[in-house]
Amino acid sequence: MFKQLGWYTWYMIAHLSGQVAEKTENAIIVDVGGVGYEVFVAGYEHEAAHYGAPIKLYTYYHVRETAHELFGFSSLTAKRLFELLISVSGVGPKMALAVLNLGEVEAVRSAIARADSAFIQKASGVGKRLAERITVDLKDKAGLPGAKPVEGFGAAAAGSGDDALDALLMLGYSFGQASEALGKVDDKLPVETRLKEALKLL
Repeated sequence: MFKQLGWYTWYMIAHLSGQVAEKTENAIIVDVGGVGYEVFVAGYEHEAAHYGAPIKLYTYYHVRETAHELFGFSSLTAKRLFELLISVSGVGPKMALAVLNLGEVEAVRSAIARADSAFIQKASGVGKRLAERITVDLKDKAGLPGAKPVEGFGAAAAGSGDDALDALLMLGYSFGQASEALGKVDDKLPVETRLKEALKLL
């Protein structure tokens, strides 16, 4: 009963807000009211986190036979793209983080939407066949291509997701629907205006 209750408690965690208590090699310990949660994050998230600083992470709970793990993202857009990536056969959570670490979330999504497997293959541990499988399986789900892929990758090239896209995801639209609608709106407009224009297309 205790294990079952514990499972549901973890499963219901949608996000964590607290302070950075510790940093391990590839995870952040988030102190939430005196309880420390170990959250695995992409390299750029790890580098951006500072001891004692406030932090909010959207979380994904992953269950394995030998471990229960939390993965965290600073934007809902990044979390949704992570969920798409792990839906591909052969792509686990750690590999999905490696793909996200290639650059800004929008650049990675755009590369997938354009079936740019060469860009995805640059992620650590991703071979040619798997990169092709990712783009073939997800290009339609990722929505229309938007931003161009960045030339560099890793912490220096990483950034947060699109606030307008995050807002549409929170309203219940799918990643593909939201991306496609925003792809038809001038990305130089203010977030609020882009959101209103996108909603007219949905």
